[in-house]
Amino acid sequence: LIARFGSKNLIVAGLWALAAGLVWLSFARPTGTFAIDVLPASLVAALGQALAFIPSLGMALSSAKPEEGGLASGIVNTAYQIGSALGLAAMTALALSSGAGELGNTIALTNGFSAAFLGAAALAVLGSFLALATIRTEAPKQEVSSL
Repeated sequence: LIARFGSKNLIVAGLWALAAGLVWLSFARPTGTFAIDVLPASLVAALGQALAFIPSLGMALSSAKPEEGGLASGIVNTAYQIGSALGLAAMTALALSSGAGELGNTIALTNGFSAAFLGAAALAVLGSFLALATIRTEAPKQEVSSL
């Protein structure tokens, strides 16, 4: 897929798929089931993550000098971990402020989780716009024919 569509396009499409899966998860019902309310949306979100994260890691590693590949990998993985921790903290705060902290109230809990999923989807969309604006793509190389 990377060879056919390019890393930038896959990252942007992946972030949109991730956002779609998260929005879908926000529609989960308090009385819903895993197979209907969670599994399909989770699969879409997982596909989006794969489409976005794998090319971004490949771009980061291919941009580094060969002797700095380990350092580049470490920085990317550290950034993923820090971003995940900060994102989780922010979405937890959003969920709690939207009712998820009300013990025993499944409707409030679901509403809180829905708000967190929508917040995460908004971040994925923002990330797609940042990727569009900041990732540089190389111009196609022209083959020089020898006469």
